[in-house]
Amino acid sequence: MLAKHPLALLVAASLLTGCAVGPDYVRPNPTMPERYMGAAAVEQRHATTNADLAAWWAGFGDAQLSRYVMLALEQNLDLAQASARVLQARAGLGAANAALLPAGNISGQAARAYQSVEAPLGQVLNAQPGFNRYGNNYEADLGASWELDVFGGLRRGREAALAEYQASQAGATATRLAVAAQTADIYISIRGLQTRLAVARQQVEKQQALLDTIQLLYSKGLVAELQVNQEEGALAQVQSSVPVLETGLDAAMNALDVMLGSPPGTHRAELATVSAIPTVPQITATGSPADLLRRRPDLIVAERRLAASNARIGVAIAEYYPKLSLSGLMGSATAVSSSNLFTSGASQASGVLGLRWRLFDFGRINAQIDQAKGQEAEMLAAYRLAALHATEDVENAFSALVKREEQVTVLARGVDSLSRARSASFAAYQKGIVSLIEVLQADENLLRASDAQAQAKTEAARAAVAAFKALGGGWQPSESEVLAIK
Repeated sequence: MLAKHPLALLVAASLLTGCAVGPDYVRPNPTMPERYMGAAAVEQRHATTNADLAAWWAGFGDAQLSRYVMLALEQNLDLAQASARVLQARAGLGAANAALLPAGNISGQAARAYQSVEAPLGQVLNAQPGFNRYGNNYEADLGASWELDVFGGLRRGREAALAEYQASQAGATATRLAVAAQTADIYISIRGLQTRLAVARQQVEKQQALLDTIQLLYSKGLVAELQVNQEEGALAQVQSSVPVLETGLDAAMNALDVMLGSPPGTHRAELATVSAIPTVPQITATGSPADLLRRRPDLIVAERRLAASNARIGVAIAEYYPKLSLSGLMGSATAVSSSNLFTSGASQASGVLGLRWRLFDFGRINAQIDQAKGQEAEMLAAYRLAALHATEDVENAFSALVKREEQVTVLARGVDSLSRARSASFAAYQKGIVSLIEVLQADENLLRASDAQAQAKTEAARAAVAAFKALGGGWQPSESEVLAIK
């Protein structure tokens, strides 16, 4: 029977087999190194605590740091925007799903008209005996329509919408990781600036004490005015560094408040108490570069967008083929009385098999297909580049962490030596063995070394944060998310 109706046979076969035009998506496998170059050096570090990659901020052993990170993950406005984008993508997926299903509607109307007897139709009707100028019309209908996805264009559209939804979910996760890392980075910077300020202020106190001593000696005629002027200049130079550091500290505190979704100044009182720079934990779960493909949400975003672009090629190719649709109507209509609306005599029905085919528009379709293929090629290159940048991020963070910690060790020895040298030079100056210049130089060298040590500690902690972020730390992929990227 179906052989006599080739169109029906084509529709039935296509719906049963679920075929869809266009290329089926195959996730690419970018070439990745087997191991990070800096992994061995990072794993050989000696640290007092270990960090869990899923909640790495707790590994720094700073309760205030952990509290601010958790607060940012609850209140940050960048995260609120990312969540809103997920809702938009979910709505797009819902619309793509609905396009595969039949659509129905119910309509009804009741009308009453008064016929003019001066119009041509009215003049003809008025000539009939018993003509009533009033007329009624009642109608109620149930209609349904369904576009048959014979060649899979709608299914490819749903694939694209699903991939975009998954990309938005991964994008929200990427924003979450960025917010956690940036919050920790700002907090560490605040503690670093406070440490540098403490060093500068301590040096100001030492310089002021030295100036007081020299001024006392000058008042007794034991030293020249030149030495007073030299110490006043050295003190002013140290004092001038304090406002610069305070400006940076104010900006960092304001930035932290914004990260926490609150007005600048909200948490300043809490941060006023000086605390040590957080201690860098041990990084053990470095994994391999290939793990980044599932660990880093920004790579998942790039891969899902590639999948969406691949599906859109099928959407474009489907325009080569005819679009078939079914529609039907069942209802009732009467022009006599509403009481007759649902009687057998008032019933009405219709069924339509529709066909739409862009038969003479293949040039435009070819252009749309080429555009879709070009977008896929762009997304593929973007995915491969993102994988390379991800590996680069990890290597750079590992290198910075190891080298900065080496710098901290060297500077610690230097600060210790310069502290002893400063004490010895001041004692020698008091005995008249050396000039004030040697004391001032010792002060300057000690200040520079102490400030550099504080900066190195800060940068080492920040490099650890960058390493955790580069490794994709801060979340645990769910089973559905893992399946989406396999």
